[in-house]
Amino acid sequence: MAGMQHFFAVILCACLGYSLPVAARVVSLDYCADQYVLEFVSRDNIAAVSPDATRKFSYLRSRANGLPTVKPIAEDILLKRPDIVVRSYGGGAGISDFLQRFDIKVVEIGYAMSLQDIKHTILTTSAALGAAQQGEALVAGMNRQLKSIEALNTRTARPTALYMTPTGVTSGPNTLIHELLGKAGLRNYQSLSGWHSLPLERLIYESPDVSVLAFFDTPTDHASHWSAMAHPIAQRQQESTKAVPLEGAWTACGGWFVMEAIQALSRSGVESVYDR
Repeated sequence: MAGMQHFFAVILCACLGYSLPVAARVVSLDYCADQYVLEFVSRDNIAAVSPDATRKFSYLRSRANGLPTVKPIAEDILLKRPDIVVRSYGGGAGISDFLQRFDIKVVEIGYAMSLQDIKHTILTTSAALGAAQQGEALVAGMNRQLKSIEALNTRTARPTALYMTPTGVTSGPNTLIHELLGKAGLRNYQSLSGWHSLPLERLIYESPDVSVLAFFDTPTDHASHWSAMAHPIAQRQQESTKAVPLEGAWTACGGWFVMEAIQALSRSGVESVYDR
């Protein structure tokens, strides 16, 4: 029942052309929330973003330059006098109930497990921030891009791709990364569901066609001496096969910007995999 009420509230806001009050103050508590606030809220209405808003793994980092920042601590948030707080994980599990006691509206951004989750989040969050039409346009753009990419992926034999990170973690079925690889016309080399360490033993006798290198551009994700990425087999894999680099900001959290990753994978992975 609550879900249906929320659905009709979103539709009503869209039909009435809902927008934020001119003086509304919006605060975001983590870099995932930052992306939605920076996209859907006027700069004049942004009271503060998270300290990570300008980091390299933040997709809209250039828009955050010059904006005030706030630590996800109750006292610091209240000092910003927000009308709306947007969060994914910032502030911890109890922060929403605490802020609502002060009549502060909290917009929660869930963890995206699929492209459908991302589209849903875009629509509900944009509506909650008074930008429903902008959110609908983003989702429509994603759908058009996906259709265009699908039309180009006509190979019956799809190249295999191994997702690799500096910490030696890879991704299998039932993850967003797995879906991105499939949409790009690639077949995931990792067959185990969920997130796992790189399959070093399998790499000894069977190599994927493509190495998908994610987060190697961000200085916060480095391989330790104990991670699978430090192993010579993983190093050889990274250097010997076709490499497709993905910017960390494209997949650090769920948003419309994952389309950048799908496009890069489709273009670099499928079209040139046999040229090496």
